[in-house]
Amino acid sequence: MPFDFKKEYKEFYMPKNKPEIVTVPPANYIAVRGTGDPNEPDGAYQQAISVLYAIAYTLKMSYKTDHRIEGFFEYAVPPLEGFWWQENTDSIDYADKSAFHWVSVIRLPDFITPDDFAWAVQTAEKKKKLDCSKAEFLTIDEGLCVQIMHHGAFDD
Repeated sequence: MPFDFKKEYKEFYMPKNKPEIVTVPPANYIAVRGTGDPNEPDGAYQQAISVLYAIAYTLKMSYKTDHRIEGFFEYAVPPLEGFWWQENTDSIDYADKSAFHWVSVIRLPDFITPDDFAWAVQTAEKKKKLDCSKAEFLTIDEGLCVQIMHHGAFDD
């Protein structure tokens, strides 16, 4: 059975319904940064998601290619994560989604190196005929955080 981040790291991927403090360790991600309304058809956010998943699945399926990743084991692609903000405001103005800044990410297993990532970017670009140049290998060390499960519409 493939390694599943959601099952192995429930404390990070299955938050409780009340606030809790967690320490999130450093981890590597595929990341794409951008701005704008995430609901815009064929917009920057939609393109970013295509790039993230193209690279994520290229790495996941690499064992079926000639590219060998040291320490590779089968795994489920982790869920999409993201960081959202608006500049020059103390709160979020959901009526102006075009003002959003975001970094969308998919976690990588620890055995994926920057060289493996570069291979996957190049391979995904060729195979999917997709511009993956905005993708980056990003290490995030969130450290001490407060988290809670959100229920309902994102605008709420």
